[in-house]
Amino acid sequence: MARMHSIRQAEYISGHKLRLSFDDESVRVVDLAPYLDGEVFEPLRDEAYFRTVRVDGDIDTIVWDNGADFSPDFLYEIGQEVQEHSAAGRG
Repeated sequence: MARMHSIRQAEYISGHKLRLSFDDESVRVVDLAPYLDGEVFEPLRDEAYFRTVRVDGDIDTIVWDNGADFSPDFLYEIGQEVQEHSAAGRG
């Protein structure tokens, strides 16, 4: 059975990209620009509004005040995993 994911933290990066921390300790960057279609998601095309994203602990995912949200499993799948170790200072 597939594991359900939960988002613990969301951080705005730029454009329509977010850095999301998941309950399995992974950190993934998601670009939601291609997914902002439909009545509830179109307002998120406005970057200023997009930045108002927050984590709703009751449903364990990111939400906006207009009711828009994304499944944490979908976000996990489309996200690019980020390695937390800095490459600075290497050879």
